[in-house]
Amino acid sequence: MNKVEAMYVDGRFQLPQGQAHSDLFNPATGACIGQVRLGDAQDADLAVAAAARAWPEFAGTTVAQRIEGLRSLHQAVSDQVEAIAEATVLEYGAPLARARGMAQAGAHMFLDAAAVLQDYAFTRRMGTAQVSMEPLGVAALITPWNGNAMFVCAKLASALAAGCTAVVKPSELSALQTQALLQALHGAGLPAGVINVVNGRGDEVGAALCAHPQVAKVSFTGSTAVGRSILCAAAPSFKRVTLELGGKSPTVILDDADLGQAVALALAAGFSNSGQACSAGTRILVPRARLDDFLALLKPAVQATPVGDPRDPATVVGPLVSQTQWQRVQRYIRRGLDEGARVLVGGEGRPDGLPAALQAGYFVKPTVFVEVDNAMTIAREEIFGPVLSVIAYEDEADAVRIANDTDYGLQAYVVSGGDGARARRVASRLRAGVVSINGLHHEPMAPFGGFKHSGLGRELGPFGLEAFLEPKTTLGG
Repeated sequence: MNKVEAMYVDGRFQLPQGQAHSDLFNPATGACIGQVRLGDAQDADLAVAAAARAWPEFAGTTVAQRIEGLRSLHQAVSDQVEAIAEATVLEYGAPLARARGMAQAGAHMFLDAAAVLQDYAFTRRMGTAQVSMEPLGVAALITPWNGNAMFVCAKLASALAAGCTAVVKPSELSALQTQALLQALHGAGLPAGVINVVNGRGDEVGAALCAHPQVAKVSFTGSTAVGRSILCAAAPSFKRVTLELGGKSPTVILDDADLGQAVALALAAGFSNSGQACSAGTRILVPRARLDDFLALLKPAVQATPVGDPRDPATVVGPLVSQTQWQRVQRYIRRGLDEGARVLVGGEGRPDGLPAALQAGYFVKPTVFVEVDNAMTIAREEIFGPVLSVIAYEDEADAVRIANDTDYGLQAYVVSGGDGARARRVASRLRAGVVSINGLHHEPMAPFGGFKHSGLGRELGPFGLEAFLEPKTTLGG
């Protein structure tokens, strides 16, 4: 049985004041594998106090000193990639290659931030003024369970590059992953109080951080509903807030696309991270004239998608994170049927043929709905599981209209044939923070974030750095 007892405050591991514990589960088997001791609002206060004490000196460090610290963090996390990946498979159920990739991506975030620092002008002339970019102060970084190390490292990298100190509130569902990551962060040797981590519930530790008078910045990744509550909690003290929230991303397949390639890309985008990804392409928009041909290729491709043991290298879709999440996805599948959509493949319940050891795991059948209207619940709300909706469109204008007819605007995908100019034209008309053409592309120096209910602000690259900075204008002298 794994026990996670300590939080990390002021440069050392220590027991929290909170006395409550939360069970940890292996989602592939449903078995309880440990417990985490949860911090409380008093622990949040202690962590903020440590970060506030460390901030004046850390804010005064040079760019070269911060680059050195970021490189130390990169090396320390790189050395722990296998331990972090193992915890991610055990506790989250990510397929092994995905778990390792997320851990490696987290480590690389520190090098990316160091590269931004090397070229960033913290002081510049604007007319007769000198404008300096100054760190905000103590940053509260609140991260979700669907990419623990990656999200923690991404937010930390930008905050530290800016000269902010940090209090991290990771998901309590990710305690084993956090513990493995913390060993690396501690080993990097940054000054005490620069990085602090408190396990705890969002409605206690997270809420305390968002309302704390010494917290200047909140950066949150998670659901739109929680993001809305964070924005309200931060408003009285005018905290700067970055929110990376939900999505209902369209995959727009143009009529000149190769359908075999389109199916492969649509499934890669839709089933990314076992469907537990805010950027997942869960609405597949297909020209009505090519719909039958597309579905004829899509159905066997979904049926052939390997589901099961996350340690099996062949597995593409692992279990969902928890029983609660499994039940949520089952409710959405039932809702889709009730509202008149038709299941092309998949449906309710667990996949057939799971080994006996996995039959209590939180596995969902990869499911595709057809005859979906964009007004249906399954096309409007974020499901966060391997459940996709195919929506037919009449022409390019209709495709753009349907794609943009959503409260969200995080990511979009365009799949086209040889007409690159047309694909870029369609991409330019989509209301999304990121549009990926003919692939699942990623550029860590480019901003990531969403329009509309998908959030506020941007992360990564220079935009991510500036989210933790405030401009000061000096005139005369």
